[in-house]
Amino acid sequence: MPHEFRVQVYYEDTDMGGIVYHANYLKYIERARSAWVRDLGIDQNAMREQGIVFVVRRVEADFLGPAKLDDELIVKTETVSVSGARLVMSQEVTRTGKPLFRAEVTAVCATLSGQPVRLPAEIRQKVH
Repeated sequence: MPHEFRVQVYYEDTDMGGIVYHANYLKYIERARSAWVRDLGIDQNAMREQGIVFVVRRVEADFLGPAKLDDELIVKTETVSVSGARLVMSQEVTRTGKPLFRAEVTAVCATLSGQPVRLPAEIRQKVH
């Protein structure tokens, strides 16, 4: 079942045309992923204290329609695949059920110095 995260579009999110600036969709999906892992019981602060962080390795995105000031959006996040080293997620931003933005995001774990590491087993189990 997809995780759902609500977003309200504020004036600061829009461009001169009154629509959501394209880069803000990346912020919306980042917030949704953070809420998703928190809701799964994954403590990113504890991970960082252990020297491991999530890093986005790849984003493939499609802009399907404009969101505008005061729109109420829903970001849906779900796992596509999990391996020993990577987590692939599908994310979709909708307004009243209509898709506006879709992305496939690949995340990996890394040390604080940026060296890749395997996803911890307990994280693989929670996101699967």
